[in-house]
Amino acid sequence: MTAHPPGPQGAAPLAGLRVLDLATLFAGPIAATMLGDFGAEVVKVEHPAKPDPARGHGPAKNGVGLWWKLLGRNKHAITLDLSTRGGRATLLRLAADADVIIENFRPGTLEKWDLGWAELSAANPRLVLARVTAFGQFGPYSSRPGFGTLAEAMSGFAAITGEPDGPPTLPPFGLADSVAGLATAYAVMTALAARERTGTGQVVDMAIIEPILMVLGPQPLWYDQLGYVQPRTGNRTRNNAPRNTYRTADGTWVAVSASAQSVAERVMRLVGRPELVDEPWFATGAERAAHADVLDEAVGGWIARHTRDEVTAAFEKAEAAIAPVQDVRDVMADPQYQALGTLATVHDPELGRMRMQNVLFRLSDTPGTIRWAGRPHGADTDAVLTELGLTPEELAALRAEGAL
Repeated sequence: MTAHPPGPQGAAPLAGLRVLDLATLFAGPIAATMLGDFGAEVVKVEHPAKPDPARGHGPAKNGVGLWWKLLGRNKHAITLDLSTRGGRATLLRLAADADVIIENFRPGTLEKWDLGWAELSAANPRLVLARVTAFGQFGPYSSRPGFGTLAEAMSGFAAITGEPDGPPTLPPFGLADSVAGLATAYAVMTALAARERTGTGQVVDMAIIEPILMVLGPQPLWYDQLGYVQPRTGNRTRNNAPRNTYRTADGTWVAVSASAQSVAERVMRLVGRPELVDEPWFATGAERAAHADVLDEAVGGWIARHTRDEVTAAFEKAEAAIAPVQDVRDVMADPQYQALGTLATVHDPELGRMRMQNVLFRLSDTPGTIRWAGRPHGADTDAVLTELGLTPEELAALRAEGAL
């Protein structure tokens, strides 16, 4: 599947929205990518000598970082040293014509360069400034350096992840950053909606430690009302059972979830243990979870005697919830992902044909699209600043100063 084509009504929903992405690594840039995917004109601003470190994260091909191709898609890439006099003046010119700025410097950094909210809003009262930091703009931790890993630890995520007798477990990918990126895109759109009523922009203060806490569910509420602290339970949950991963006869794995009572009953009948449905404890998810050993033995034993295809077919026939445990090789070939167009084919001038995740959701009339993959460092500096009105002489002076 290629990137989603334009819808019947033509223009992308965020066409005309101008975004300056000053952020590095993941949370802020992810938010800018989400906006760019639906038509926003995003300008990625990087330091001339110190590009976004995300360009060097993970595997590379021909010396080109592949993660950047995803994170930098639909963005024009320019260089600008904001700490220089010319860099500051140029950013204010860019800000005067922008709708959104996304930054993730430590609190006080923009102010140190005389580029704080006072200066930016004076240049453009309609501007929305999204400030994405580990701990937020104020509070006892606000000046600390921080990354998503700290949020995964601090929020309680690591404490509940892993086996009961094992250590707290961190995810092997940028979970907190990704969640914060999505939340930032939502926050920006909320601020823009408010601007439609008020006519003025405002500051978005996004702390990476907060969105991941929200997606962890009602843990604070449970503790506040009951003193309950959720323990590590591996693949199990204390809310329902059976719920686990099980190995099939051909050595693959499947995941089963029986969150609904009717599904739990169908699973037990399918695996040849209908008598368990009549047990008094089977009537609620919490009581079933308390008897997870019995249920896992029944479900796991049956699955172990059948191949994955046999298990999947039987569960589907019984209308019981199941999915294969897939790695990226399986994902790339999965027929449901193919039907949805979840993976898009992009043609890149540097690396040729490549496949990556498509835009996040589908709109029936004005869908998003991947117009291009991440651009080389500073590839669009002259084009963007010339369009802004800078002359060749001004560009030369900025380069002489080290601002570009």
